Amino acid sequence: QVQLVESGGGLVQAGGSLRLSCAASIRIVSDYVMGWFRQAPGKERELVAVIRRIGGNTYYTNSVKGRFTISRDNAKNTLHLQMNSLKPEDTAVYYCAARVASTPHWPPTVSEYDYWGQGTQVTVSS
Repeated sequence: QVQLVESGGGLVQAGGSLRLSCAASIRIVSDYVMGWFRQAPGKERELVAVIRRIGGNTYYTNSVKGRFTISRDNAKNTLHLQMNSLKPEDTAVYYCAARVASTPHWPPTVSEYDYWGQGTQVTVSS
């Protein structure tokens, strides 16, 4: 059974940084499509960043480009999201997700992921 556990969330002032981590129970980080999503109160869950299973190409939603970096540590089976220059609008619960197979389109939609973590809260104060 695949389990994903996020960590690293917290309260930070605007302009600050946080590094989120997602630890997987089995070896999937190097072999699956891995993504970070977020959901703010009253809003739908949205894609933040995703990394391909082969080649390591990445995708970022426009609002985080240049500020966030997705990466994976295959040896530790862990996915990371480095978040810099944080803004109050980045406040949300952040989730990592995994999809077993590639999709013909890129990036996969929210509903196409197979496994989800429980989420970690990120709060950015102004």
